[in-house]
Amino acid sequence: MIDQKEIKAIIGLGNPGPKFQRQRHNIGFLVVDECARRNHANWQRKDIFDVAEIQLHGNRVFLVKPQTFMNASGKVVSWLQKKGIAPENIVVVHDELEKPFGHLSVKFGGSARGHNGLRSIIDYCGKEFYRLRFGIGRPERKEDVGDWVLSDFSESQSELDVLIDQAADMLE
Repeated sequence: MIDQKEIKAIIGLGNPGPKFQRQRHNIGFLVVDECARRNHANWQRKDIFDVAEIQLHGNRVFLVKPQTFMNASGKVVSWLQKKGIAPENIVVVHDELEKPFGHLSVKFGGSARGHNGLRSIIDYCGKEFYRLRFGIGRPERKEDVGDWVLSDFSESQSELDVLIDQAADMLE
């Protein structure tokens, strides 16, 4: 479980631009967007990311959406480090192929397990951060993974909205 009082940044993984908005790989963006909406926070563009500031449990928390595309998501970590935020005070919200659609779980530390966004974060700050894993399921054939993560959710919008809401609840 996440110790919310220790969290100072929540990074949602995804790809920038409207074309990617509803894709499985963008679930991190969708979840942090919900956190920002709930807290009436406004997104501001920094150099390579969007950031919003909210208050959770009396603490200032930065919501971050890297605008570098998935494979370079870790570039935002240096800005967080300049703000005095250590890896153990970060939650990364990402899609998880190894879990069925809608399965939500929290993990601290670990490897990237083939996820290029996580790999990039790990390259910049090591493995010791929280992950909120949002299950997207896996296609039957391994060679279809790239197309799968870059395709839109097939589930209904209302079903997806309920799960995004549950994921945001886990962060607050």
